[in-house]
Amino acid sequence: MKYLCLVYNEEKALHSLPDSPADTECDAYASSLATDGRLIAGEALHQVATASTVRVRNGSVTVTDGPFAETKEQLAGFYLVEAATQDEALEIAAGIPPARVGSIEVRPVRQLDLG
Repeated sequence: MKYLCLVYNEEKALHSLPDSPADTECDAYASSLATDGRLIAGEALHQVATASTVRVRNGSVTVTDGPFAETKEQLAGFYLVEAATQDEALEIAAGIPPARVGSIEVRPVRQLDLG
């Protein structure tokens, strides 16, 4: 089953905390998951200031700068993984280096019924 591991961190503190991971550590972890056949995709995101939010209401499109919600932690990246069980997905998430300074939200991917 596919699971999306969403990486959240306080953007201003992400690289300044003693346990903050370097990009090379995150890349090494992603590479090890890929070697095991468990990584489907993964990317880091640019700062939240580069985000835009799109809404469509009554046929009218509105685009605003920034994220949809004001939060203490911002979405910093993601890992899309393949895991046999939720416990395995949680184990993978616990190994994601930014978990030491932020949080990882783990959600099963829902297959859409397109038929």
